[in-house]
Amino acid sequence: MITQELNRGWYIQPCMGESWKVKTDIPCSVLHAMLDAKLAPDPFYRKNEYEVRELLDQDFCYTLYFTPQKEVLAQQYAELVFYGLDTLADIRLNGEFLGMVDNMHRTWHFPVSGRLKAGENCLEIVFHSSLRYIREKGQDAIVHYVAKGCIRGNNFLRKAHCMFGWDWGPQLPDTGIWRPVELNAFSGARLADVHVEQRHNKGTVSLQVDIQLDELPGSNKNTVCCVLTSPSGDTMQAQEEPNTGKTSVSFTVAAPQLWWPNTYGEQPLYTLRVELWGENGQVQDVWQKQIGLRELTVSREKDEWGEEFCFQVNGVKIFAMGADYVPEDNVITRVTPERTQRLLKDCAIANFNSIRVWGGGYYPDDWFYDACDRLGLIVWQDAMFACNVYRMDAAFEENIRAELRDNLVRIRHHACLGLVCGNNEMELGWVEWPDVVTHHPALKADYIKQFEYVIPQEMEQNAPGVFYWPSSPSSGGSFDEPNAENRGDVHYWDVWHGMKPFTDYEKFYFRFCSEFGFESFPGRRTVETFTEFDDHNIFSPVMESHQKNGAANGLIMYYISSYYRYPKDFETLLYISQLLQAEAIRHGVEHWRRNRGRCMGAIYWQLNDCWPVASWASIDYFGRWKALHYYARRFFAPRMVTAKAEGTELRLWVHNDSRAVLKGLVEVELRDTAYTLLAHTMVSVQIQPLSVQQLDVIDFAGEMQEHAQDTIFAAYRLCVEGADSAYASVLFCRPKQMRLPQPFYTVRVEEEDENFAIYVKSDCYAHQVELETELTDSPFSDNDFPLCTPQGVCVTLAKNGVAPEVTAEQLQKSLFVRSVADTY
Repeated sequence: MITQELNRGWYIQPCMGESWKVKTDIPCSVLHAMLDAKLAPDPFYRKNEYEVRELLDQDFCYTLYFTPQKEVLAQQYAELVFYGLDTLADIRLNGEFLGMVDNMHRTWHFPVSGRLKAGENCLEIVFHSSLRYIREKGQDAIVHYVAKGCIRGNNFLRKAHCMFGWDWGPQLPDTGIWRPVELNAFSGARLADVHVEQRHNKGTVSLQVDIQLDELPGSNKNTVCCVLTSPSGDTMQAQEEPNTGKTSVSFTVAAPQLWWPNTYGEQPLYTLRVELWGENGQVQDVWQKQIGLRELTVSREKDEWGEEFCFQVNGVKIFAMGADYVPEDNVITRVTPERTQRLLKDCAIANFNSIRVWGGGYYPDDWFYDACDRLGLIVWQDAMFACNVYRMDAAFEENIRAELRDNLVRIRHHACLGLVCGNNEMELGWVEWPDVVTHHPALKADYIKQFEYVIPQEMEQNAPGVFYWPSSPSSGGSFDEPNAENRGDVHYWDVWHGMKPFTDYEKFYFRFCSEFGFESFPGRRTVETFTEFDDHNIFSPVMESHQKNGAANGLIMYYISSYYRYPKDFETLLYISQLLQAEAIRHGVEHWRRNRGRCMGAIYWQLNDCWPVASWASIDYFGRWKALHYYARRFFAPRMVTAKAEGTELRLWVHNDSRAVLKGLVEVELRDTAYTLLAHTMVSVQIQPLSVQQLDVIDFAGEMQEHAQDTIFAAYRLCVEGADSAYASVLFCRPKQMRLPQPFYTVRVEEEDENFAIYVKSDCYAHQVELETELTDSPFSDNDFPLCTPQGVCVTLAKNGVAPEVTAEQLQKSLFVRSVADTY
């Protein structure tokens, strides 16, 4: 097949009104082009969102003049392929109407044989206003539910729902060409579909490659050749002659190199190449992908507590650790492979082994799944339905079936794909949400048809080896206790929305918690990108405009009053809000990890932001780590110690979420805030793989007779030969009750081969020390950590994360250090 890319030299202009025209390459949305050309203000700055939103209440025209390649014109068949059109558009070639599109999640094909000219051709796409469309559709009284922060009527359009707003995102329903455009042509035959099925036996993996051809009348004899290349470069080859346009090729891989999730093993990838040869032996078409050899499903075995829910990889039950992923930018054409790779690498660095793609955005680009394959991140993939009520007429069903086929076929070969989930929170909504349950029963029946009939059919036909789950949360469907504690997955929000204390997590033993979260503000440098100095009050109009969860800024203050003292200024309030968020999520994760076997997943809400905002994210819009992401690196560590203080007692657990026996020592010290050592304990441990062991309780009653609880802390760490972890600390009262002395910090930076080594000390205990520099957005190896001993800590910063000319001395001068004692 011959492919001619049509991505360069497009013109964008309004269909009426303003008379501007912009030349650009695609993918490029209307708003992206307007921002680059300075035709619109930055929608993320202050309250510009609302002005920019109304600029999108009009139609726009994309025009391309192109000359088809001679080789294209010489073929029997040609088609235009649009990999992403957002969303409502009419397409014309040389003035002739080709068709109308209405789904941004689909790939659209339009035959153009006999319509192409030998010279210049004109391709025109008119995008109609999605904003105007849903405002009109939103008048429909039959469907009245609207997700928080979203514009009514968004459920009538197959477009990323969050582009119309969410409780963390702006209302900026952009439009345009958001993925590449191609002109494809062929004669005889081409590869129409390639499906790879794995069967794992003892010591071998059998691969069956099912191939389907698209054959034109008069097609001659064809041959399919498959080549499998191992990670080490060894190859296997097989070829077959298709019969009636179909054939299968099989391989048996001895001593396979298996793919494992991050921290459980390596991620070797095999390359599978399928070539279609014509009668003369020429290559007519090629399909090439990387695949990982693994068995990956979800176990729902019955047990003493009910029914487990956990990922199982190569026979090993995985405790899923990760976060929920949302679109990386509200202007989605600004997202690049490099940006996504950085975000997902930050997940792997923080010991994630899973990531959930939330259903209110869009199906990510191929490079997202490629990165998850390489990094060992199991993908929980929601279909793009979230927090809505849908009307299942014939046209809607046909549209979503095509959407599902396009995306399932595109992603099903990926080693990382763990499950496909029908929707986000809609089964729960039909059971518990007053604004949903009041809809007509016919719409409830439509829910069952869509998520328990239509989507399962498409899964069986297009991705039969992938586990399907009807909703999140769910116990398996049919409105049967969709948020049950002892089966399926759970969304738990009483800590945060319900204003419950962090310890409330410890009341529950969810089998798999796929959503729980806590908000914080982004850091000072991010806040300064969308504010003026006079806006630096969390209840200012601008700060409240960048808080889409109602009165949540007040909720942050409520929780601060429970755990910390009132911050002395705006910047320390931002810092304390991030510690608060991190501590909340730590409570939940550590509790569920202590109950491994019963609890098998902790996926917090949320990983990232689509704009600079107060939100539940652990990494902000600019890729800057909040305190939560540093905490995640610690509380998701496969081998670690967790601790909980109760009165005078200290309880400790040793976690081994690896496939090897853990042998080491647990060291515990009781100190006062002047670093005086009051007690010291060393415990030898041997922990079996994939298990947790609680140690004997340590009672400090004697020491506490002479030292008040608000002046002492316990420091603890895991010591394994060659890899002693840093000290963590636990307090015997809430931070606001501690009598923390004012620390004096000493910072020294030394240059190493690939890193800067940063040595941080203080003259007394410092609770949750934060390092900050203006020189980079790259993360430190650790941050928001306690200084538990006079020796201090050493953290590193990769040299490739800062400008080449930066010296150790410059970095040292740029570092700002604070801890909780500096906030009041």
